[in-house]
Amino acid sequence: MVTWAIALLAIAICCFLVGLWDEKRLSDGIPSILNLLHQMLPPDFSDARNWVKPLFDTLAMSVAGTAIAIVFSMPLSLLAARNTTPHPLLFQVSRLILNGLRSVPELIMGIIFVAAVGFGALPGTLAVGFHSIGMVGKFFAEYIELVNEAPLEAARAAGANKVQVIYHGILPQVLPQMMDLTLYRWEYNFRASTVMGAVGAGGIGFELIGALRLINYREVLAVLLVILFMVILVDGFSSYLRKRLV
Repeated sequence: MVTWAIALLAIAICCFLVGLWDEKRLSDGIPSILNLLHQMLPPDFSDARNWVKPLFDTLAMSVAGTAIAIVFSMPLSLLAARNTTPHPLLFQVSRLILNGLRSVPELIMGIIFVAAVGFGALPGTLAVGFHSIGMVGKFFAEYIELVNEAPLEAARAAGANKVQVIYHGILPQVLPQMMDLTLYRWEYNFRASTVMGAVGAGGIGFELIGALRLINYREVLAVLLVILFMVILVDGFSSYLRKRLV
């Protein structure tokens, strides 16, 4: 009971610090939001033909970024899991790498990669992929640490080496969870890829930022509706794959 009271008090203090209790400020903002929504109507799809390639670029960024994350997360998660890491030092280093990658937002990574490799979809893909390594690798490592030890002991008793124990004892237990997380991460990466255009990393986000800079709110709404439609498609396809594969 005391714990709940402390948690609720902490939440109330945080809400106060960010201004959620400022009723006057919130009520004053409502007319501005309504005015902005009014300026967005009706949505302007006159430039929709030019959004097809950026949409495919965004989809490609999410797929390629997720693939990068899975390829690097698998070995890192084995090193970052207490029951599979070959040495405590490797455990600490791999955990530090995952924490470091997870702590840098995608947009900051996007700025760094744009400076490194130039504009286009490539820096967006690298930003989404490397940020995802930190999150996906952490969850993969936790899945590995929670496996049932009985199959591992049986494999060791049968003379299996470490690689064989991982292949025959650990992977069969964690692969369904890893697949599920991969699909969820792909959904997230598609949404993350849409904002990469804000830093010049291409995709449909670049068209959105361009419309915002021109204060063309009707086109902004049209692009947002297109993004919403694509997010619904990606979520639906991901759910279909999850039912078929997991």
